[in-house]
Formats: sequence, C-alpha cells, structure tokens
Amino acid sequence: MPSLRELRRRIRSIENTAKVTHAMEMIAASKMRKAQGAVLSGRPYAEKIQEVIANLEAQQDAVELVHPLLERRNVQDVTLIHFTPDRGLCGGLHGNLNRAVAEFILSKKGSSVQVIAVGRKGRDFIVRTGLNLKAEFTNMGDQLKVSDILPLSQMVLDEYSSVSTDEVYIAYPRFVSMAVQRPTIERVIPVDPSDLPYEAKVGYIYEPDPMGVLNVLLPRYIEMQIYHGLLELNASEQSARMVAMRNATDSANEMVDDLTLELNKVRQASITNELLDIIAGTIALKG
Repeated sequence: MPSLRELRRRIRSIENTAKVTHAMEMIAASKMRKAQGAVLSGRPYAEKIQEVIANLEAQQDAVELVHPLLERRNVQDVTLIHFTPDRGLCGGLHGNLNRAVAEFILSKKGSSVQVIAVGRKGRDFIVRTGLNLKAEFTNMGDQLKVSDILPLSQMVLDEYSSVSTDEVYIAYPRFVSMAVQRPTIERVIPVDPSDLPYEAKVGYIYEPDPMGVLNVLLPRYIEMQIYHGLLELNASEQSARMVAMRNATDSANEMVDDLTLELNKVRQASITNELLDIIAGTIALKG
C-alpha cells in the first residue's frame, strides 16, 4: 500500500495535469469557433463555383472542346494530398485519417501512388510505412490564408500538366460536429463538376468564351478545393483536441477523487494503528 506522502505527491501531480489539459481545452475551443466559422462560410462558395463550372461544360459551343483539367486519362499514376495535424493530443483524428489513406492506396492496385503530406503526423506515417512521399508541407499554422496553399496547388497542377500524374486526390477530415470528424477522400483533378438538371442548364453567354473562362476558373477551383480541405482539417483538429482535453481533464479529476478516497483510507488506517499502539502501551504500563 502506498504511503501518505506518495499519495499526496500523486494527487498534486494529477491536479497540475488537469489544470494544463483544461487550459488546452479552452484554447482549442477558442480556435475551434474561428475555424468552424471559416469552414461553414467557405462551403457555399465551393458549391457555387462547381455550379458555374457545370454550366460552362453544358454550353453548346464548348461541346467539342475538352479542357485538360476535365479530360479523363488512363490512370497509371495517382497523387494523394494527405492532410493531417502537425501535433498530437487530438484523440484518434490522425489515426483514422492514416487508416483511410492506407485503405485508399491498397485499393489502387495497378497504379503508382505518390503522397504529398501536409502535416507531420501524415508525413511520419508515410515514412514509417515506406510509401512514396513526394513532398511535405508542415507548420501551416492556425491563421490560414489562400496564399499558404499556392505552392502546393501549383505543384499538383504542374504534375498533372506534365503528365507526371493522371489523378489527384485530397484526404482530409470533414468537419461534421464537435464530436464527429469524418475521414474523406475526394478527387480534385480531373475536375468532376456536379450534374445539373435539364432546367438549370441556362444558355449563358460568356466572354471571351467558355473555354477562356474555364482556363481561369478551373485552377482557382482546384486551389479552393485544397484550401477548403486545409480549413476542414483545422476545424476538425481543434474540435478533436477540445474533446480529447475535456476527456483528459475529466479522467484526471476522477483519478484525484479515487486517490483522495484511498488517501483517507490510508490516513484512517494510520490513525487507527497509532491509537492501537497507544492503547497497547497503556495496558502494558498498567500490567
């Protein structure tokens, strides 16, 4: 049985840990609100630009013209952009993402898959498993801007334009709620615009022409998809960290309660033993 000194030391240590985890929970909650607002405000833009691309593709004048970023190829080489956190302490977020990526790579039998890791946890997983790591981007920070992903988007556009890759996918945690972050893998190149109903295919007149607009719009769309994946990662990371730190704080408080109960039992046993010794000594003196 541990001594009173050891129990008091353990209680103080766990209480200090609970203070740290509670502070980290508050910080993550503050960051999560900002990240959640950025994700939710970016989704309508993503949906609208996809609708515009679908309308452009539906134009009668552009039927015979196929933009390179819309053209389907015989898939031999695949590039996967793997979004993961730089730090841990966020529950099973990066573990779930890594498992989803591993399953995706295994499903691409007959194709060569190269991975661009965004985040240290994904990079470490790719290196540890011996997969093909093309490039890595770390320390993206919490204050995200579109300019932060321009080198990444330009890299994949150059890879696709030079026929070094035939498809580009992104793997990221889709923010559903504070407790749910769903691993998602989506194709970004070639672009697959959503199908429009017949009545929505309005014959707009584009200047200079539909192909000229696509030349400008499609690279911006791919940049937006990658940027939005980074926003989803940030919101999911802060939410997962907030929940994980809350659970850690609750567990620490429960451990303190259990240790306090054990401390009281040990102290009561010590007092009882001392009383027995006093009584035994008194009886011995009287005898």
